Amino acid sequence: MRALLVQAATPLTYWSFHHSLPYVGKAAVLPPLGLATLAALLPRHWELRIHDLHVRPVGDEQLLWADVVMVSGMLVQADSMRQVLLRAKALGRRTVVGGPAPTTSPDAFPEADHVFRGEAEGRLEALVLAMENPGLPAPRVLSPEGDPRPDLRLAPVPRFDLLDIGDYATLSVQVSRGCPFTCEFCDIIEVFGRVPRLKSTEQVIDELEALRRLGWRGPLFFVDDNFIGNRRQVAGLLQGIAGWQRRHGRPFDLYTEASLDLAAEPALVEAMVAAGFSAVFLGIESPSGAALAEAGKKQNLRLDPAEAVRRLTAAGFEVFAGFIVGFDTDGPDIFDQQLELISALPIPRAMVGLLSAVPGTALWRRLEREGRLRCVPRGDQFERPNFAPAMDERTLLRGYRRLMASLYEPEAFYRRCASHLDEVRMWPQALRPGALGTLFRALWGIGIRGPRRRHFWRLVIRSLRRGPRGFPRALALAVMGEHLVRYTEEVVLPRIDRVLAEMDAAGGTAARAAAAPLSGNP
Repeated sequence: MRALLVQAATPLTYWSFHHSLPYVGKAAVLPPLGLATLAALLPRHWELRIHDLHVRPVGDEQLLWADVVMVSGMLVQADSMRQVLLRAKALGRRTVVGGPAPTTSPDAFPEADHVFRGEAEGRLEALVLAMENPGLPAPRVLSPEGDPRPDLRLAPVPRFDLLDIGDYATLSVQVSRGCPFTCEFCDIIEVFGRVPRLKSTEQVIDELEALRRLGWRGPLFFVDDNFIGNRRQVAGLLQGIAGWQRRHGRPFDLYTEASLDLAAEPALVEAMVAAGFSAVFLGIESPSGAALAEAGKKQNLRLDPAEAVRRLTAAGFEVFAGFIVGFDTDGPDIFDQQLELISALPIPRAMVGLLSAVPGTALWRRLEREGRLRCVPRGDQFERPNFAPAMDERTLLRGYRRLMASLYEPEAFYRRCASHLDEVRMWPQALRPGALGTLFRALWGIGIRGPRRRHFWRLVIRSLRRGPRGFPRALALAVMGEHLVRYTEEVVLPRIDRVLAEMDAAGGTAARAAAAPLSGNP
C-alpha cells in the first residue's frame, strides 16, 4: 500500500501569521502533527508520504503515486479538504477523510470514499482492512468500536522523519488530550473527554529526543488544549523535561495552552519555567462574570484575569490570549469593557472572535433546541454569526469591528508590546539558527522600509533598557505584529464592512418592498 497523507490548507487567518513568515524565512507556522502521529500508527509495510498544502500545492503525479489519499483538517480547512478529495477521486484514487472536522461533521464531506471519526490509537483495524481489501464491503463512515478515547500510552513517536522540518517556524508535540472543564462553546471536551489522558514522561522524552536528533533547535509548541488538565501528572512530566533540557543544552523554547487558573499554581508555574516554557495561551474570553457563568467557564470566575496575566508575565511568560464577544448576556457595552481590559494588560497578541457554535458542543445543542442555529461555522468569525445572536446583529458587528480596529491600530499594539517588555521577567535564551537572517530582514523590512518603522524603533530602544535579552523579544513581537496589524487592516475590517453593507442593503430592499403599493386594481 502507498498512502499519501495530505494536510489541508488554512485560509489567511490571525493564526496563519502569513505576513510574518517571510521575516523568519519559513513556509508555514506548524507541521501537520496529526498526520505524523497517524503515520506512526499505520502498518509498517505501507509506504507513506506526508504532503502539507501550507508548504506547497499537491500535483497530480503525487496523487497518482498513491493507492489511497488520506486528507485531514479542521472546519476552517474544509474547502481545501474537499478540493483534494475531488481531485483524487477524479484521478481514480481511493480517499479517506479524518481529523477534527470529519469527527464533528461527518456529513460535510460527501466527496470522500470513507470518513474516519475520532482518535486513531488502537482503532485503525477496520480502516486498514478496507484499504488493503478494496473488494470487501466496508462502511463509509468508520466509527470503530474500540475505545473512542484511547490510552495515550499506546501512542508511538510520531513520524517526524516524514516532515521537512526546515519548512516550519516551530515544531510541535502533544502530551495530553482532554480537559476537566465544561465550557459550553468548546468541542475539546466533546471530542477528547473531560478526563485528561497523558503520555508517560518516557514517551515525551523520546519525542523530544527524536526532534533533537533530526536537528531541530528553537520553538516547540505543546499543542495540548489544556496542558495543566491533570496537574499532578504534569508536575512529574515537567521535572523530566527540565532534566532533559539541561542535559542537552536547552535546545527547545517551549510554549503551550493552559487554563487561566495556572496563575493560582505558583509551584506549577515555576516548574514550567524551569522546563523551558516561555509563552502560554490563555482562554480569558470575557471580563463579564455573567458571560463566563453563562458559558460554564467557572474556572475564570475564581481569579481576576488581570491579576492572572500579571503573575504569569512576572514569572517570565509571554501571555497571549483568546477573547469572545457575542454571548447572550453581552450588551452593547461589552466592546468597551473588552477594550479596557485588553489595553491595560501586557498581552500583545489578543485574539478576539465572535462567539461561534461548533457542531457537537453543548452550545450547539442548546441553540438547536432554541431554533437559533443558521449553519455550520466556516471556522473564522469575521462574518455574521452562525446563529441568531441575542444582541442586535448590526450592533454586534459594528462593536466587534470597532474593537478589532482599536486593538490592532499600530500605536495600541506596540503599546501592549512595550507593556510586556516592561513587566516580563527575562530569562537567558540561546541564539537560534536563522536568528541573524530574521534580524536583517526585520531591520530592513520593518525598521527601514516599513510604514510602522517609527513604532518599531521606539520599541527596540525601549527593549534595550532591559539589557541584551530584551531586544530579541522586541524583534519577535514586531515580526508577529506585521501580520496582526496588516491582517486586521487588509482583511478583517473590510470583511466586516462588506457584511454590514450587505445587511444594510438587504434591510433597505425589505423596507422598500414593505412600503411599495400593492399591484392590481384598488
